[in-house]
Amino acid sequence: MKGIVLRSLAGALAAYALLLVPVLGQGDRQRVRTVSVPISIFTKAELRAGQTEELLEVDRLIVREKGEEAQILSIRSVTDAPLALAIVIQDDVASDFNLHLRDLQTFIRDLPRGSRVMVAYLRGGSFEVRQRFTDDLDRAARSLRIVASSASVSPRNPYDPLIDVLDRFDALPAGRRAILMFSDGLDVSTGTIGSTPFQSTDLERAILRAQRKSVSVFPVFVPTVITQPRIGSGSILLMNGQSSLERLADESGGRAFIQGSYTPINLRPAFRELSMLLNRQFLLSYLSTNMSRGYYRIEVLSTNSEVKIEHPRGYYFR
Repeated sequence: MKGIVLRSLAGALAAYALLLVPVLGQGDRQRVRTVSVPISIFTKAELRAGQTEELLEVDRLIVREKGEEAQILSIRSVTDAPLALAIVIQDDVASDFNLHLRDLQTFIRDLPRGSRVMVAYLRGGSFEVRQRFTDDLDRAARSLRIVASSASVSPRNPYDPLIDVLDRFDALPAGRRAILMFSDGLDVSTGTIGSTPFQSTDLERAILRAQRKSVSVFPVFVPTVITQPRIGSGSILLMNGQSSLERLADESGGRAFIQGSYTPINLRPAFRELSMLLNRQFLLSYLSTNMSRGYYRIEVLSTNSEVKIEHPRGYYFR
């Protein structure tokens, strides 16, 4: 019974879209384009309780681009748009991360049927693909390995290789896309001064690439040998890394999971919350009349004040 209201709404929108197609074909092709963004829909009560309810009343959804309301074409649910999820692990994170591998394997195996999973490790200036996108969830889970936890494999920053991971989504059909990333989020490629979230050019590039490919990023903060807390040092770098992960999540429509300065003692609550987020994720398509290149801010909201919608803050069109 879960999601019935949303599916009914999606069906009505799809029917409206079919009626709209002939109109668009009469000279309007060059004046409109279709935009698809991932969104997650919850009630405030669900967020407080940490679990979803059987029925979700969204009332009317509204999409605004550049402050102007846009025409919604369709909303595709979990069953209509299977999930493509990349598991990305920074190879120099603290060794106690290895204690969570079994829980991560369980999370992968429990994903909905039809989901595709990729597993990659960020190391040096590149990334190691342990498993290409596959719908064999057990195979993907078994491809996980322990992290090296050594400065010798530290990437220049986690965002440059993340861009290459994002490009791997090009081979997949359109649908719901997400990245689960374990990293300290720190970019010191231009020094400590340039490690803030609004001075990292590679972070900026990764955000734009994620928006362009409609990929939501869900970072989990795990310290590395550089950002692991120690007396008298590392606090500024640690805060810059965490703030960068929060910006990456916020701008791509994901959510950052940060539990203090150390490797989380228990990641199962984060995995449960992430499962809830992904199960309530939809692919929203709407018409845009903005044809100029550039960055466009978007807003998605419901007329039901009890409903909260998470979505990318914008996207880049070129």
